[in-house]
Amino acid sequence: MIFVDTSAIYAILDREDDNHERAAVTWPRLLDSGEALVTTNYVVVECCALAQHRLGIKATRAIQDDILPVMKLQWIDQPVHELAMATLLAAGSSKLSLVDCSSFVVMRRLEIQVAFAFDRHFVEEGFHAPK
Repeated sequence: MIFVDTSAIYAILDREDDNHERAAVTWPRLLDSGEALVTTNYVVVECCALAQHRLGIKATRAIQDDILPVMKLQWIDQPVHELAMATLLAAGSSKLSLVDCSSFVVMRRLEIQVAFAFDRHFVEEGFHAPK
C-alpha cells in the first residue's frame, strides 16, 4: 500500500507547483503498479480546500472525479483523531499539522511504509517515497 498526501495530490493538479513534474511522472507509475493507493478524509478536506482556493472549483472536481476513484479512502474516527491531536500537541511544532499527524497514525495502523508526498515530515517520521 502507498499513502497519498495532500502535497502530492496538489502537485499533480498545479502545473506551477515546484513538484509538479515529479508528481506527473510518479502518479501514472503508481497507478500502473497495482499497489493500493490510500488516503484519508482529512487529506481530502485539506486538498479540496487548498485546490479550490488556489486553482478553482475545476481542480476540486478533478480531485473528486479523477483522483479519488482510484484510491482507498480511510475515514478518521474519534480514536484516530484523538491520537493525532495528542501527537500534534506533544510535538509542539507550528510546522506539523493535524492532517499530517492523522496520516501518520493511519499509516502506522495499516503498516504503510511508503508515502507519495512532498512534505518532509513523512521522511522525518520514518516513511519513504515510492521507488
